[in-house]
Amino acid sequence: MKKVTYKNIHNFFKFNGVHLNGNELRVAAYYYIKEGDDHERAMGEFLLDWFDENWYIDLQTSGTTGAPKIIRKSKQALVNSALATGDFFDLKPGDTALCCLPVQFIAGKMMLVRSFILGLAIDVIPPSTNPLAILDKEYDFVAMVPMQVQNSLNDLHKVKKLIIGGAKMDSSLEQKLLGIKTKVYETYGMTETITHIAAKKIGKQAFSILPNVHISQDEKECLVIDAPLVSEERLFTNDLVQIVNDQQFVLLGRIDNVVNSGGIKLIPEKIEEKLSDSIPSRFFVGGIPDAVLGEKLVLVVESDKQEFDDSIFTVLDKYEKPKELYFVPEFQSTESGKIKRKAILKALE
Repeated sequence: MKKVTYKNIHNFFKFNGVHLNGNELRVAAYYYIKEGDDHERAMGEFLLDWFDENWYIDLQTSGTTGAPKIIRKSKQALVNSALATGDFFDLKPGDTALCCLPVQFIAGKMMLVRSFILGLAIDVIPPSTNPLAILDKEYDFVAMVPMQVQNSLNDLHKVKKLIIGGAKMDSSLEQKLLGIKTKVYETYGMTETITHIAAKKIGKQAFSILPNVHISQDEKECLVIDAPLVSEERLFTNDLVQIVNDQQFVLLGRIDNVVNSGGIKLIPEKIEEKLSDSIPSRFFVGGIPDAVLGEKLVLVVESDKQEFDDSIFTVLDKYEKPKELYFVPEFQSTESGKIKRKAILKALE
């Protein structure tokens, strides 16, 4: 059994305004576990895990396409991920950071690890839908999910660099972010890659990969990731992509979302992008079984039943127009905000 400790942290590191070393963080962890709320207990447990004698950390996946599962990653892989993020986003010792994501999941954990390794001064606050509203200071680096960004539009002047991940960002939110001074990036990644392995500035079409990542496609035109410093295994994804060059790719959609309707293959994400300016509520399109077509395309809107003007569909090609419209009062979602498409469609069947 390997025994590797990661007790040494950068001497520029600050936790909620205070310089703490590894031993002091362990003392804080015990306090959080004994006296803290759910968010603080999760953070305390992670801190104890990080500073223990084990070489690994157990991580929980988000459960977007199936049941959440636990995967084991080396602590060195998390360190390598933090270094790649630091290089890509030009983060420097002493830069300020905000963790407003759940530490139960990899995105929140990695904000802490980046701070340990890169020497960031991090503030950690309980996750909320509008985290910047309660803060009266500026941050160099912040990570959020799209819902938090949507609710923080009036406060984003407090952030110099913002990364957005965890769930797909719709084009209407992207449009709102184009005119602000904050440097905003959409990220691509998963728990298996220890958060993002690629990012793109808002307004750009192609994702650019982080250092020490190699990309290719399989026979289904899905993305294949070779990132040996964060994953010992080559990762075969379900994400349909167009490879631009060895450093960039365009994300088209998930192959498991593709609808085969009468022999026509439809990518829901591309249709959703066309409709995003016309439907104010959360929505998605997907396929349900049909005796004639095999699958029929349906539009599912998170709302009470309402009238829809057919003119919103004029932006769609002939085969992209949904055959039926469903209203669901509240979507099932993962904790990171991803819509559980398959579960909702199954219920509609």
